[in-house]
Amino acid sequence: MTRIPSKAEILDWISAHPTQTSKRDIAKAFGIKGADRIDLKRLLKELEAEGHLQKRNKTYRDPEQLPPVTVLLIKAPDDNGDLYAQPLEWHGEGVEPIVLVVTTPAGPALGQGDRILARLTKVEGGDHHYEARLIRRIGVNPKRVIGIFRKGTEGGRIVPIEKASANEWAVMADAMLGAQDGELVEAEQAGPKGRMGLPRARILNRLGDPSAPKAVSLIAIHQHGIPDDFPDKVVAEADAAKPMGLKGREDLRQMPLITIDPADARDHDDACYAEADTDPKNPGGHVIWVAIADVAAYVTPGSALDREARKRGNSSYFPDRVVPMLPDRLSGDLCSLHEGVPRPCLAVRMQIDAEGNKISHRFVRGMMQSAASLHYTEVQDAIDGQVTERTERFLEPVIKPLYAAYEALKAARRQREPLDLDLPERKIILSDSGQVTSVAFRDRLDAHRLIEEFMILANVAAAETLIKKRSPLLFRVHEEPAPEKLESLRETAMAAGFPLAKGQVLQTRHLNALLNGAAGTDDAELINISTLRSMQQAYYAPENFGHFGLALRNYAHFTSPIRRYADLIVHRSLISAHGWGDDGLSPAEIEGLAETATHISETERRSMIAERDTTDRYLAAYLSERVGNEFTGRISGIARFGAFVKMDETGADGLVPVRTIGREFFHFDAEGNTLMGVDTGLTLSIGQRVTVRLTQAAPVTGGLELELLSIEGDELPKGNVRSGGGGRRSPAGRTVKRKSNRSKHKAAKVKRKTERKRKS
Repeated sequence: MTRIPSKAEILDWISAHPTQTSKRDIAKAFGIKGADRIDLKRLLKELEAEGHLQKRNKTYRDPEQLPPVTVLLIKAPDDNGDLYAQPLEWHGEGVEPIVLVVTTPAGPALGQGDRILARLTKVEGGDHHYEARLIRRIGVNPKRVIGIFRKGTEGGRIVPIEKASANEWAVMADAMLGAQDGELVEAEQAGPKGRMGLPRARILNRLGDPSAPKAVSLIAIHQHGIPDDFPDKVVAEADAAKPMGLKGREDLRQMPLITIDPADARDHDDACYAEADTDPKNPGGHVIWVAIADVAAYVTPGSALDREARKRGNSSYFPDRVVPMLPDRLSGDLCSLHEGVPRPCLAVRMQIDAEGNKISHRFVRGMMQSAASLHYTEVQDAIDGQVTERTERFLEPVIKPLYAAYEALKAARRQREPLDLDLPERKIILSDSGQVTSVAFRDRLDAHRLIEEFMILANVAAAETLIKKRSPLLFRVHEEPAPEKLESLRETAMAAGFPLAKGQVLQTRHLNALLNGAAGTDDAELINISTLRSMQQAYYAPENFGHFGLALRNYAHFTSPIRRYADLIVHRSLISAHGWGDDGLSPAEIEGLAETATHISETERRSMIAERDTTDRYLAAYLSERVGNEFTGRISGIARFGAFVKMDETGADGLVPVRTIGREFFHFDAEGNTLMGVDTGLTLSIGQRVTVRLTQAAPVTGGLELELLSIEGDELPKGNVRSGGGGRRSPAGRTVKRKSNRSKHKAAKVKRKTERKRKS
């Protein structure tokens, strides 16, 4: 029987041989074989439980010792000019080891705040414990903070705006950057936290007034707890990533795949190509390729990058910045399908018939090279006859075949009839200083719709493939409207004079008939908004409940793994299902799919709210100089405390407080979405055209307060004084008696609407 070493002997070996600390290395060193390895395993577990060893990546090390290769933070030079570093992987309970950085004349200049990957050598005696020799610099990534600067006698302090942060930060006099008391500042950590004092920070940017536009998105990011800086390990992993080779991949580099994105796109994660199908069995058909960045090749399950991506759930987009899900080394470089650069991808080849129906598809793990990075407007201009030197060479071989395939997909879309809402999207235009210069509505071009249809088709193909292969995945779920919301929509539609049939299984074609009936009328926006509000919110789930809005039975997100974690899960599932490598879906991920689905659904909602709040604040700042001006709009919501009005010019929502409308009491009808004066019968309801005056604009909160001037073109009387018992003059000049019967009032309203339509 082999002699099993003592615990002391094992610890001595690990200390003397820091690069040979796996269980296999230890067994080999002591000649332990066969069944005796069980006893060795027991000893190692006991040493780990007692705190003498720490297991990491199947190797053991003394937690009171540093690993032979580690990440260091360079400190300021001492009086002799020597550089020392803080070991970021120190987890011991004793005094932190002193690490001297050994530099060479040929090496890069290192300074305070640099992070390096270094090889350590233990030193016996002397004034330091280790000597570090540079392997490579891995970038600077100090912790950032946004807060209000409070000036003191010598420097000052920063009070973070983030609610979860209780710690203030000390700022030395030489690190203030001239900040004034009360300013919003952006700062970074300037040194480790002292035992008694506050952590030190240096101010990087003075953002000025906390209510100023430049600070708006930063406030929203911190207010909603969106992580906006990456941990050191995440940055180190991203920096260590290298371009992928062709091995094990299908070579698609000769295919003229192109990316089509907004002109200001920060990353490119999808590319497409189409051609006429040469299969004689498919006359008039097309072959469509959609290639997506292979993020899974770089972000592997359980890695620091993976944990951080899951934590964030998705990227968040603001008018002046993006908070990415992945570090820029990946999102803007290695995973971005840049023009003329080979990039790994997951691609799907889809065959459609002349009517746009998908008849086959197959997925490949490939290597592509984008032929061009184009934006929507130049592609649309090219197909409309405004060809530039840049688009001319792609018009015939690439752009026209894309539009030909899109025409076929449009036919299939008409047959499927997904929900067809017409809600213009606002775009905030900022100056370099962060001031809002204008508010526009984004164009909806055929180029946008083309990419949408291609991506939807690819998402369907991914879901169908994984269902067929019985591989776990996350579906994008959109359930049909709740009965009570549908009834509310039906009442709104009836009040506007449009029918929505009752007593049948609701399908998107029924809602489209309602939307088409309202198109071109004064009530079009009302019906579109009301239909949107009746919808359930989409979410992620490991179970398939279908997608009501798209009228699809099987749907999963596959096309945006750079900015959505759900898509990364689908990519890994495809990798596992096809046996493309060991970077597919792990057993731990499969077990936690339900939890992941809930989490990323919540992070998606968090980003949506933060983005909406930011837009509201920018609009409030933009309109703050126009307080007192009059605007036209439409009542978009009713609450007990007042009516919300969406203004035509900017799409901004403001509140008309009920206390400002008149001196009578207004009854709030939640079911009917109305406010009705109990003395006069004056009624406010969703969809009414109104004229309002802007009375307040608060950029800090994004709030707008309005004064109601007229309803449906009829001016409200000044003073709005309640008269004795005989009623008062209504906006139309009629005496309006109190109406207590809501159904009679609604019937009268429908009748008035019908009469107006007949006259027009």
